[in-house]
Amino acid sequence: MTTILWFRRDLRLVDHPALLAAAERGAVIPVFIRDFAMDDVGAAARMRWGMSVASLASQLEDLGSRLILRSGPALEVLKALIAETGADAVYWSRLYDAPCVERDSRIKSALKDSDIEAKFFGGHLMFEPWEVNTQQGGPYKVYTPFWKSVKDRNVAAPRSAPTELAAPKGWPQGEDLADWGLEVAMRRGADVLRKHAVVGEAAASQRLATFVRDRMGGYKEDRDRVDMNGTSNLSENLTYGEISPFQCWAAGLRGQEAGKAGAEHFLKELVWREFAYHLLHHFPDLSEQNFREGWDDFPWNEDERRAEVKAWKQGRTGVPFVDAAMREMYVTGKMHNRARMIVASYLTKHLMCHWKIGIGWFADCLTDWDPASNAMGWQWVAGCGPDAAPYFRIFNPETQAEKFDPMSAYRRKWIAEGQGNPPQTALDYFAAIPESWPMSPTNPYPKPVVALDAGRKRALAAYQARD
Repeated sequence: MTTILWFRRDLRLVDHPALLAAAERGAVIPVFIRDFAMDDVGAAARMRWGMSVASLASQLEDLGSRLILRSGPALEVLKALIAETGADAVYWSRLYDAPCVERDSRIKSALKDSDIEAKFFGGHLMFEPWEVNTQQGGPYKVYTPFWKSVKDRNVAAPRSAPTELAAPKGWPQGEDLADWGLEVAMRRGADVLRKHAVVGEAAASQRLATFVRDRMGGYKEDRDRVDMNGTSNLSENLTYGEISPFQCWAAGLRGQEAGKAGAEHFLKELVWREFAYHLLHHFPDLSEQNFREGWDDFPWNEDERRAEVKAWKQGRTGVPFVDAAMREMYVTGKMHNRARMIVASYLTKHLMCHWKIGIGWFADCLTDWDPASNAMGWQWVAGCGPDAAPYFRIFNPETQAEKFDPMSAYRRKWIAEGQGNPPQTALDYFAAIPESWPMSPTNPYPKPVVALDAGRKRALAAYQARD
């Protein structure tokens, strides 16, 4: 028996239910398909995804197997591979965003109609969305009750990687990853971004071990400090499935047993990710529509051509904390979580711009872009989302900087203007941005596009007027 194992956002060998089931069944043909799911992500995410695919291909070769690359509509690709190889089953790991759910359901039905075994497996989440419900039988819409519902549940221990994969009688031809041009949209920013990517299963595992050893104890206090490396930094690895949430959960439990003070907060952050996916499953328009009623007529600006929107995207709003965060994202493909809240609040409140502008820019620039977390995070900050921060909670970037970047280390790290000898991180921004952007490290730092107090008053007035 021969199984096509369709890899997607599960690019690892350890703790991979679909892979283990395929290996137990017989010969395995690992496949990665470039279809709309990859082509529709932003430039930075597409480049980073390709790096993960390359890493997995190398792992499979070390195991005596190989990763077959094909491009095109997934169902057509799978049917062609079945015809070429005689495979009688296709296994894959479940995804939860609406386009992928629709595609996967259609493929499963079509394969079964052709007498091909087609099976979904878990692995991307610890708790399936239909298995966690309120006492009334519906989905949770508030995080704290959700956390209380799942925190004491039995979570399966991570499983080892297979020690070998049986090869098929003949390998089908595959495409060359380099020919896909996944870095093209990044243009000259690709070389800058590449320096900051921590790619592959081995690197993800080492990153988790280092966090547990060195930083988990202080995680509760340090995770909001943008001037410190106080977080796990695992978001990019979880995004592409280079590590499983089960592995992270097991590490958190070990930390609790060892008396590490920040272990529970680490577990809570893992559950926050789960909560986002449960919401996306139950409310598939989360990235497109205001979650809460009464927000469709809110007077947000939706014109991305406006000068203040361009200034926000380019990290030249004149507010150092905001600009430092936006530049960090452009250089590294990531942004500190505290900083994400600040820039989102600034865009949706001080600048009165629609959260859809922000969600789109983040999708294009983040290497750890995640369909659930990005959608919930933006709506949460904007005030229109599930379990949202109230709209009148407006983060002040200056007081936030005093609290979480007290010595201005974060701002100096990412903003070159005004420094006699700026660090390479700040200079890298100018090496990555389009040449058409009107920016140079020798330029004077811009004046604020809006006074913080005036922006706050305008946002509050709009919020009060909606009633």
